Amino acid sequence: MNNKILELQHIKREFVMGTEIVRALKGVTFDVHAGEFITIMGSSGSGKTTLLNILGCLDKPTDGEYLLDNVNVSGLSRNELARLRNHKIGFVFQAYNLLPRTSALENVELPLFYNPELTAKQRKDKALGALESVKLADRGDHTPSQLSGGQQQRVAIARALVNQPVMILADEATGNLDTRTSYEIMALMQDLNQLEGKTIVFVTHEPDIAAFSSRTVMLRDGKVVKDSKNENVRSAKEALEALPPADDY
Repeated sequence: MNNKILELQHIKREFVMGTEIVRALKGVTFDVHAGEFITIMGSSGSGKTTLLNILGCLDKPTDGEYLLDNVNVSGLSRNELARLRNHKIGFVFQAYNLLPRTSALENVELPLFYNPELTAKQRKDKALGALESVKLADRGDHTPSQLSGGQQQRVAIARALVNQPVMILADEATGNLDTRTSYEIMALMQDLNQLEGKTIVFVTHEPDIAAFSSRTVMLRDGKVVKDSKNENVRSAKEALEALPPADDY
């Protein structure tokens, strides 16, 4: 049985800018297996945003093959890609992307509205279950403005989980958070990975965040320059405990 969630073979992505061709990705190859927690790192201009868009089926490569859960995405129509995204990928963004006047529970329900087979009660029950998994079941009626940044990101993670995707794709998901809250989010990610077996692909530019994953893929100038297992995976819970106490004001 093939337990590869992602398979990338010689992925290239080129953009025509006026008279020039910009080669954003220059033959990227790597696999991600079910249950892995990997980070993708790279400085600005390394190609990680372009790669992220391809992984998330928001863009297609110019050349090469991308298989998501054994489905070759290159031949899919726009509607088929949208369905694949909705069922296979849970997105978590740096800016949370929550609807401001909508409760946490309703925000988590949103991806379920694309499934006409679900009743309103089933949607609500699934959304409550997802909020419970991120320890926010008691905040379901709160709007984003009534939640802290860390709580908003937990709602976003619950929304990513609600469709039971094969992969969570996180784009700088700790980028707007302070160190303590970042570590809390990474502790949650480690729990989702280690206790629930979720496959996580986490894009970051922060080495201390990458240290919480089990493998790091490093991009530079559109190529993979390093793909290595992290021999000493840091525990985010232990890192949290080691931080000085939060100020009382």
